[in-house]
Amino acid sequence: MATFKQAPANANSAQKLLTWVDNRFPLSKLYNEHLAEYYAPKNLNFWYFFGVLALLVLVIQIVTGIFLVMHYKPDAAQAFASVEYIMRDVPWGDTIRYMHSTGASAFFVVVYMHMFRGLLYGSYRKPRELVWIFGCAIFLCLMAEAFMGYLLPWGQMSYWGAQVIVNLFAAIPLIGPDLAILIRGDYVVGDATLNRFFSFHVIAVPLVLLGLVAAHIIALHEVGSNNPDGIEIKDKKDAKGRPLDGIPFHPYYTVHDIMGVSVFLMAFTAIVFFVPEFGGYFLEYNNFIPADPLKTPLHIAPVWYFTPFYSMLRAITSEMMYALVACVALGAVLAVFKARIPVLFKAVVVGVAAVVCLAMLNIDAKFWGVVVMGLAVIILFFLPWLDVSPVRSLRYRPQWHKVFYGVFVLNFFILGYLGVQPPSPIGERVSQVGTLFYFGFFLLMPWWSRLGEFKKVPDRVVFSAH
Repeated sequence: MATFKQAPANANSAQKLLTWVDNRFPLSKLYNEHLAEYYAPKNLNFWYFFGVLALLVLVIQIVTGIFLVMHYKPDAAQAFASVEYIMRDVPWGDTIRYMHSTGASAFFVVVYMHMFRGLLYGSYRKPRELVWIFGCAIFLCLMAEAFMGYLLPWGQMSYWGAQVIVNLFAAIPLIGPDLAILIRGDYVVGDATLNRFFSFHVIAVPLVLLGLVAAHIIALHEVGSNNPDGIEIKDKKDAKGRPLDGIPFHPYYTVHDIMGVSVFLMAFTAIVFFVPEFGGYFLEYNNFIPADPLKTPLHIAPVWYFTPFYSMLRAITSEMMYALVACVALGAVLAVFKARIPVLFKAVVVGVAAVVCLAMLNIDAKFWGVVVMGLAVIILFFLPWLDVSPVRSLRYRPQWHKVFYGVFVLNFFILGYLGVQPPSPIGERVSQVGTLFYFGFFLLMPWWSRLGEFKKVPDRVVFSAH
């Protein structure tokens, strides 16, 4: 039988209630393990705001989504009108809708910044591989959630965006046409598609997302937070077993995060109340027009947070396939010459590469565009094993590594910009070069991440009060 702890004889009502709860639910234990006695590095900077901001935006999206669902009708004949009803007739409906639409873009802003911080300081390195994998799964889940939510207003861009993306699945050999019908629920994008996407957007994907967020936080608190120096604070502890370079998360970082949350909410509310469309990037003007299957918009492009990957999809043309085949062949040749494996295995590598090259030339380029777009996200999962640098943090890497990372970010922005623009010959060439650079950055990382003269990593974290 469980042993119950007793409240002190002079305890007040609140202490007695807490003791009663603790005997039945580990409330104090959870508080201590994840807040008061969870030691975080004392040198965390502003880059570490974005994790808590992502959690804040998730709460905003769930709360506003609940209120929107109360009035939204997932029916192709009434969906657009129900959104207009929310905007015009529901008290505070326009504010809630704009909070939700702005929150979608804000989510990707903070997640991209959060992931970039991980890239800067090597937060994916051992022992945090699982933290990174859960984070990438959250990103993938978030993309699915955003795409399905984008269809729900049933405007022109919602309808035609869904038409384009779902039709991409039809390019998959053998199973493509049947898979596209399964996703649509019909032979065309219509009422069945809207109902499917609504149920996934409101129920299925959020449940998976919440589970992944919980797993991400639990895994993080198990191994501890990384820091800008990439030093394990658990390696040096005092007599009581507390990290010498750590401070309790609460109250220090809960108060610290209030500043980041305050700045974010000021920017967020300014956008919601003054520029909710954000120049057509957060809410596209064509989406204020009811969906019309008989009238195609002049230029169909996804929302800004998908455009880098959309650029990579458009970059894969029949011409580009020859460059990709050359890359595969070169990779096979290097593997054969560099790897210390038996001749038989080398022959297998050459044979597999030859089969892949023939398949790449004989299958429609549209299919490979879908593959490249998917691999652009999937490759992030393997980052912990691609980076073999002797140090974690970019602070102690060679100067040219920092330039290389800067070019990578610039390339990502250029791909994002080109994804918004109508197709053009120059844009196509630039996006093709950008796609090769994006994949080259990761696939060649086992080679270039070891090169250069690395700085000495200090024994203790470098900290200056601010």
